[in-house]
Amino acid sequence: MGNHTVEKIGGTSMNRFDLVLDNIILYKRPAADLYNRVFVVSAYGGITNMLLEHKKSGDSGVYSAYAANSGDWEALLQGVLTHMCETNAGLAKLGLDVAAADAFVKERIEGIRNCLLDLRRLCSYGHFKLDEHLPAVREMLSAIGEAHSAYNSTLILQGKDVNAICLDLSGWMDEENLSFDEKIQTTFANLDLNTCLPIVTGYTKCAEGIMATYDRGYSEITFSKIAVLTGACEGVIHKEFHLSSGDPHLVGVKNAKIIGQTNFDVADQLADLGMEAIHPKAAKPMEANGIPIRVKNTFEPDHDGTLISHDYHSDNPRVEIVTGRRGMVGIEVWDPDMVGQHGYDYRLLQHFNAHGISYIAKNTNANTITHYVPGDTVGLNACIEQIKSTYPSARVTVIDVAIVSAIGSNMKVPGFLSKTANALAEAEINILACDQCMRQVNMQFIVDESEFELAIKALHRGLIEA
Repeated sequence: MGNHTVEKIGGTSMNRFDLVLDNIILYKRPAADLYNRVFVVSAYGGITNMLLEHKKSGDSGVYSAYAANSGDWEALLQGVLTHMCETNAGLAKLGLDVAAADAFVKERIEGIRNCLLDLRRLCSYGHFKLDEHLPAVREMLSAIGEAHSAYNSTLILQGKDVNAICLDLSGWMDEENLSFDEKIQTTFANLDLNTCLPIVTGYTKCAEGIMATYDRGYSEITFSKIAVLTGACEGVIHKEFHLSSGDPHLVGVKNAKIIGQTNFDVADQLADLGMEAIHPKAAKPMEANGIPIRVKNTFEPDHDGTLISHDYHSDNPRVEIVTGRRGMVGIEVWDPDMVGQHGYDYRLLQHFNAHGISYIAKNTNANTITHYVPGDTVGLNACIEQIKSTYPSARVTVIDVAIVSAIGSNMKVPGFLSKTANALAEAEINILACDQCMRQVNMQFIVDESEFELAIKALHRGLIEA
């Protein structure tokens, strides 16, 4: 294992690159200590939404407009270029060579525009189907966001006499089609990390198709792959917040406590609820190779953050984090004919599998099975209708719910479940269902959707603040 770290900087932090410089890259370091670090950068916040589609609102981006055969895609692409150049201008105060930065993105955007026009003309002849090429279009569009931020960051650092090098993994004009591992290995093969500071694109062009495999979580996958293949001693993720005992916006900034230490098991539970400390497919290889992950707050550089390791186990039984997920639905199947039937649950899950639907929690008894899934899941309504038609004797009920959860690396003591339920009862919250595995790292409670925030506050107050 090497003596270097691999560090990822998210898009929100990249939007404050002055703080990234001061608090992360240059922070109180003499020149000799600037190296033995690899930085994987995301696109500036908002850029990927413009290139693809808005992650939350679904508003059209260049890709979604192009895929829908909308004539707006060229105007949207021009809007991306304008926004990128405005971002460049804003970085002039940090020493960015704006002319060079503008020339870089203009060349990329113009190349993409010509490529997309040529592809549209090619497909107009009928022998080529646009749908077959859309995955490659999505890959190409997403790549430019990270190429832009990595190039700018390198220019700024070079202007400050740092031996920074831009490692553009985006595959621009690259005729080779290497595997993911080969791409990373060949890129880092001859680098001396003792004397240079690599700034790496979060996007990697590879034969597997990183977008097709991981969609928009690809920057953490690149971060993980580099850490594993280069034998990093630690991975560091810089976020705009600490990994805390609860959402400060809900439980209050003064009440939220920085976790400090936890393990990969807890990180898995967070990811299952959509609160990713790190993408689970990025965490697994690092866990398997004994590489711990540190989550740090960009705006508090003196704080060590939270270390996620394989073997951490809290000395004292405690709940480390209270979190949850709103916008869920409970799909309850009640069937008097279920009793004594073997394979009923298996056959029911085949409908979920056919529509590509994963559930987050589940309850069963003699004649009832309830699965809890995100309410905005694609294909959910079709799945429910199929279940109703397949089980005519069953009553299928869909209820709007939320999940609240208490998570910790050591909760195997009598009374934790009772204490958790009492915290909700004291807030007069009706528990619709609950779920706990024998490993006791996660206690989940199903509550009415309208009581989500109240339940989070009650659990945090009763289990953390108390």
